[in-house]
Amino acid sequence: QVQLVESGGGLVQAGGSLRLSCAASERTSSSYVMGWFRQAPGKEREFVAALDWASTYTYYADSVKGRFTISRDNAKIMVYLQMNSLKPEDTAVYYCAAGPRLHTDTNLYPYWGQGTQVTVSS
Repeated sequence: QVQLVESGGGLVQAGGSLRLSCAASERTSSSYVMGWFRQAPGKEREFVAALDWASTYTYYADSVKGRFTISRDNAKIMVYLQMNSLKPEDTAVYYCAAGPRLHTDTNLYPYWGQGTQVTVSS
């Protein structure tokens, strides 16, 4: 079973930065995708960013484009989410996910971490 563990969440002021990390126990396949989703109370879980491991192609939600950066550490099977210029509306539980293809549909990622809380105060 593939296990994903997120870390790095916390409380920051608006305009501040955080870097989230997600460590995977093993690669899901020779070709796979890792991404980030988030969910605020009372809202649907939404796509944030994803990275194709082999090509390093990245894709971002419009709401975070230009502020967030997804990257990888292949030696550790780890993916990061650098979050800059944070806004109160970024407050959510952030989840790491892995799957066979890059897409924005939550239901199509079979592997998930436990989530890490990010709170942005004004």
